[in-house]
Order: sequence, then structure tokens, then C-alpha cells
Amino acid sequence: MNEKLIVGAAIGDCVHVAGVVNFLNLAEQLDYETVCLGPAISIDALLEKVNALDPALVAVGYRLTPENCRALLNELAAKVAAQGASHRAWLFGGTEPCVAIARELGLFQMTFASGTSKQAVVAYLRGEQAESAVGTPPPQTLADRIRWKAPYPLLRHHFGRPTVEETLTGVVDIARAECLDVISLGTDQNAQEHFFRPGEMDPNAHGAGGVPVRTEADLAALHAHCRLGNFPLMRCYSGTRDTLKWAPMLAKTINNAWCAIPLFWYTQLDGRSPRPLRESIPETQTLMRWHAERRIPVEMNESHHWSLRDAPDVVAVVAAYLAAYNARACGVHDYVQQLMFNNPPSTSPVMDLGKMLAKLDLVQSLQNEDFHVWRETRGGLTSYPPDPAVARGHLAATVCLQMQLKPHIVHIVGHTEAHHATTADELIEACRITDGAISQCLLGLPDMTNDVRVQKRKADLLADAAVLLDALATLGTAGRDPYTDENVLAQAVEIGLLDAPHLRGNAAGCGRIVTRMIGGACQAVDPATNKPMPEAERVERALAGVCEKVAG
Repeated sequence: MNEKLIVGAAIGDCVHVAGVVNFLNLAEQLDYETVCLGPAISIDALLEKVNALDPALVAVGYRLTPENCRALLNELAAKVAAQGASHRAWLFGGTEPCVAIARELGLFQMTFASGTSKQAVVAYLRGEQAESAVGTPPPQTLADRIRWKAPYPLLRHHFGRPTVEETLTGVVDIARAECLDVISLGTDQNAQEHFFRPGEMDPNAHGAGGVPVRTEADLAALHAHCRLGNFPLMRCYSGTRDTLKWAPMLAKTINNAWCAIPLFWYTQLDGRSPRPLRESIPETQTLMRWHAERRIPVEMNESHHWSLRDAPDVVAVVAAYLAAYNARACGVHDYVQQLMFNNPPSTSPVMDLGKMLAKLDLVQSLQNEDFHVWRETRGGLTSYPPDPAVARGHLAATVCLQMQLKPHIVHIVGHTEAHHATTADELIEACRITDGAISQCLLGLPDMTNDVRVQKRKADLLADAAVLLDALATLGTAGRDPYTDENVLAQAVEIGLLDAPHLRGNAAGCGRIVTRMIGGACQAVDPATNKPMPEAERVERALAGVCEKVAG
């Protein structure tokens, strides 16, 4: 018997073979060999082929009237028993009434009703879930859930309505829809900055930008309300202040799937907290060590913040490396590398792929047996058009491009987010759109990463990144690692080695850099000529003290 062969057919007078084909496509992605016999196959023809090929599994489908289905399946069961062919696994897929009949016969090891999730099918094919275990919660840690769902990536989406009550209701709807793997709680700015200092909250800003959680009980209730359906993981912002108090609270209340914290941001640099860099960077490192000691994954949502402020692509690439470097230095084992596409919005797909490959090349160079990188992709929020119909197309298109990187997690930016905070129904729709795009991509795509233009952009960025990283190292002092030294990192921002146009006028940064979109890439230009500036020249100017706040 061929243990990796599956034969599939729509039997009797049923010509609806799509379900069988989709099942076999999933099986092929898991390295099965498959043979599709097609539609309207008689029982005798099916058994003749099965006997000739001797597969380990036979998948039969029927989607017409239950009465006809009963007669066909009785005939099949009787002939299988007569031939002694019941040693192989027989599977059935069809409408719920037909599935109910199939379950009565005792022939089928597994049945799949219309609408069965791909995850359940994949779990069966991988030997992880028998029919009696359907409904068992999927894994509740990030790494295990990624492995469980492969080859499909996990889907993550932000969710946080203006009241706790509406968010609780939405969490229930989302879990029941079984479309989202990770609910990423979006809390309002009052909670992020002042949760542990309620007296400093702005009463006019309650619910601004997310759900206004105010107590541990609020968080625990949100987690409890998603303990149904597909039991999605839950994670939450780490706060922009008092992050060392947020960490144990989130671990206790929502079993925080992973920590997400930037290296430079949520500080004076972006105004989301009053912390200076020389205070926030060591605090961030301590936070990472806290999670590393408990084997909780960490994401440094760092590099895309530079691109959101129109920093040149090389700064975003180096920021990705510095963030991952610090995570590894703090003992993080499972590291989530977020890769935000369409950022800045007019970045071309060619330049985007080159930029992301450069980030991955540097970050994955840090991998060893104690530091594992998980790839998470997402679309750029500022790139989404406000018209939801147009944004649906944008969502599907950017997901298809992201799939070139074979992500472990796809962070969905919903099609309504450029217009208003996403509702539960809109989130579910965005998940369906994303799932449809991913399913098409997994059928097989040409490898765009090998495009010569993509590879050239990657190579150019890696060369420029080496120049910038070497310059950062010159700021260090003997006996200290410059890439983890808060004084070096802060100084790099202050003198403009790490700079962005949106930092102009910011007391914590330089803000002297000028960038332009050139050929779909974000590049630094000479302010006097408006022509692209080589990275070596830009670095030389920064080290010479061009930034007025340093040069005096």
C-alpha cells in the first residue's frame, strides 16, 4: 500500500468535484501524492482504480440528495467489505445531510461537511486530529500554533472598539467565525500610557484609538470571551509607559501570545510617552529579558516606524537588524520579525520585496539554536484607500505580494481601517478576503524574489546597511557592545545616523534628512541638489555633526 497516495472522486451521479479537488490540493501541499478520478464515478470504477493503485486513503464526495447518497454509500460499504479493502482509510465529504448518512455506516474514518475549515483538514492529514477530537482547542502558544496550521500562515488582526462592552461582543463573534488565529487587542492611548496612573488620564480621550481597558478584570473578560470557536490566541500592546508592569499583567490576564515593543519608539521620539531614549532603551531590554526568561515570544515592531516617518529604506533595514540584535542579546528564543509592506505608501512591489529581503537577510543571519525568527508580514495602513471597495482590492493584492516571503503570520490590515475603526463583521470579512488570497497563492506562484531588480535592490540595501552599521560602531566605547549600548543608539538618533524627515523639530531626534521616492524606493537626497545621496556621504555628514542640535 502506498502510504502517501490519496485517490479522490465524486461518486455516482454527482458532478460536483470541486470539494474533492480542493481536498487533494491541500494534501499535495503536505507532500501527499494524489490521483483525482473526476466527477460521476461509479462505485465499481472507483474500486477498480483503488485496487490497482492501492492508496492509503480514498476521498469520496457526494453533494446531491441524501436519499441517493444513502443508496450509493450502502453499495460502497458492502463492496468494500466483500473485497476486504477496509484496511485503507476512507474519507467522505459533502453536504451536512450526506455527511450524517456517511457517519452512520462505520466505513469512513473521517467526514468533512461543507464549510469545514482548512485547518481541520490539514490537522487530519498531518495525523494530529481524529474525528472524535474535532472541536479540541488548537494550540495556545505561538510556535505550536504556527506549526499546527502550516502550510497556512496564522491570521492576526487588530481589534478594539470604543467601549469594553462592544469589544466583548465582537470578540465572541470573531471567535465563533473561526477565521482569525490571533486577536491583537488595540487599547486606547489612555490605557497604553496611563493604565497604572489613572489620575493622569484625559477624560476626553477615553476610547480614542482602541478599547478603554481600565482594570485587569477588563482584560481577563476579553480573553474569557474568546474561549470558544477556534480559540484564537490573544495579544496586546505592551504599553508606552510602565511596560514592566504591563508584562506580568498581560501574561496573567490574556496569556499574551507574544510581546511587541519597539526599541526607539513609544518615547519622546514619537510623543507617545515622556521617556527619553537613554531611559526607554534599557527598559525595553529589561522587558525583553523578562519575556525571554518565561519563553514568551517577542516582536520588535521597530523598523516600519521609521518608514512611517519617511526614513530612507536603509535606515528601516538597519533598524530591523538592531531590534533583532537586541532581542537575541536579551535571550529571546522565539522572535517575530514584522515586515510592513507598502510603507511609505508609494513604495513599488519590486522595491518592497528587495527591502524586505534585505531585512530578512540581516535578521536571519542572527539565527542559531537559541534564536529562531518567525516571519510576520502586513500591509501598510497609510497605503490603504478610504473607499472600502478599492481597499478590498488593495488588501488582496498586498497579501499576494507578502506571500512571496512565505510568512508564518499575516497581520491583516482591514479594508475599512483607513476610514474607521474596524467592527467585528468587517474584521471577519477582511479575514475571508485574506484567506481567499492566501489559498490561491498556495496553489503555486512564480518566485518574484529572484527578479533581477528585486535582487539588485536587496544587494544595494545590504551594502548601504553595512556602511551605516559600521558608522554606528564608531560611536561605541571600549568594553561595550555598540549595538546594545543605549548611549550609542540614542546618539545615532541625535546626530542623524538614524533619521527621518518627520523628526524635524523633535527635541529627541535630528530631523535634518530629506528623502524622496525614486523609482519606487525611499532614498535620502542632497537637500541642495535634490539628487540621491550615497549612504557613505550621508553617514560622513552625520558624523561630522551636520545636525544643528549637535553642531551647535
